Amino acid sequence: MASFYVENFGCRAAQADGAAIEQQFRDRGLERAAAPARAGIVVLNTCTVTAAADQDARAAIRRINRQNPDCQIVVTGCYAQRAPDEIAALPGVSAVVGNSHKHRLAQIALPSTETGSLDTSFVSLSSLLSQKNEAPETSQRPTTEDQRRVYVSDIFAHTELQAAPVFDAANERTRPNLKVQDGCDNRCSFCVIPSVRGQSRSLRLEEILAQVNTLVEAGYKEVVISGINLGRWGRDLSADSQTRAAKSQRPTTKDQRLEFLVRAILHETSLEKLRISSVEPMDWSIELIQLMAASPRIAKHAHVPMQSGSDTVLRRMHRKYRPWHYREKIEKIRAAMPTAAIGADVMTGFPGETDAEFEETRRMADDLPFTYLHVFTYSARPGTPAAAMKRQVPAHVARERTRILRDLSERKKSAFMQSFVGTKIEAITLNVRDGNHTEALTDNYLKMTLKGSHDPNQWISAEVAAVDDAMLVGSRMA
Repeated sequence: MASFYVENFGCRAAQADGAAIEQQFRDRGLERAAAPARAGIVVLNTCTVTAAADQDARAAIRRINRQNPDCQIVVTGCYAQRAPDEIAALPGVSAVVGNSHKHRLAQIALPSTETGSLDTSFVSLSSLLSQKNEAPETSQRPTTEDQRRVYVSDIFAHTELQAAPVFDAANERTRPNLKVQDGCDNRCSFCVIPSVRGQSRSLRLEEILAQVNTLVEAGYKEVVISGINLGRWGRDLSADSQTRAAKSQRPTTKDQRLEFLVRAILHETSLEKLRISSVEPMDWSIELIQLMAASPRIAKHAHVPMQSGSDTVLRRMHRKYRPWHYREKIEKIRAAMPTAAIGADVMTGFPGETDAEFEETRRMADDLPFTYLHVFTYSARPGTPAAAMKRQVPAHVARERTRILRDLSERKKSAFMQSFVGTKIEAITLNVRDGNHTEALTDNYLKMTLKGSHDPNQWISAEVAAVDDAMLVGSRMA
């Protein structure tokens, strides 16, 4: 029997896409191989948010082609959507399938019973976007054969949204992630994602509830909902859908927004814990904050992208909030949930960022009650307005600013963890590290090691005794 392997790069939404691709192959009778070297078809589901992400994908293509030269390498995802001809020119690539055609990937990749080659029963399209992007890594131009193997079209013309829960490879028995939204209608000057993911679109409420209920029936105690721009969930759903929701006596709001979805999950499923992934500051409504604070069934964890604490930098980024708006949201979240984890994405080295503007960001990050930061160094993306801006920040300066903020993040995280020593905390068990310890994750997003061997996927109460190696150390309470 033919086998496949899917290797995912990037965000949780990309991982969810990868799970949906795996399901396509399983539905056609294929088995998942244990490793790329053992698979007949290898799918690389790529990211393109930074130049390093592109490099990782190219390195993976070379590695797999070297280890398994007889396999078909099919490259999909955001890098494939952005620069398909560049990828098609690389040795070993059998086909390039953009996000626009990802929902038909298995149909494209599976050998035809007549020819033993890639299915070419429908037209392959070369991306118009690739003409605007950076030159391929080599001087080789795509051949006619390369272009025949490219399946990419205008992402804004597509409305498909696949849903398949994705599981952490190390913890498949706990914490599935469900993508409920894709695409983005924002136009941040540094971001290539809208051009490779398309417009914001939402999974319908009925489908989400069915997925969550299926996961609950399978025994899962926590589900994470995610999206490219999760806070925009529901804004694109039709009035008819809203009317049906109202008739079903679901909890109502003005229209279908994220808080509507959260209430519906609490109201119509028996899920023990719902975790909400990253939500933009504009979408942290008072109702959402209050709902999260009031319900013990929602994990006390808020991730709120900041990017910069400088008003002038935020304006150049085309972000839709000002520093004082952001500060207000974080302070309201902390006031409502004193023990919640609060994290942020922060970018350093954005074009034109001066020492004074960086200091505004550093000071704001220091002032606000963050418990961790995801710090990224700016990476110019072809075709974005920021890539053409003047006064690009020297790489060594940007890297030093990244180091400063990461050091700050470590101090904040350490202080937050120390504050729980001697207290009781709720955590979900993950896997057994050895015969004497079990890994767990707290309600407020802290890693923990528990004394003894405990079954995975159980919410427990634990007493925290110490902090060791960036983990809480505790024991289960009777």
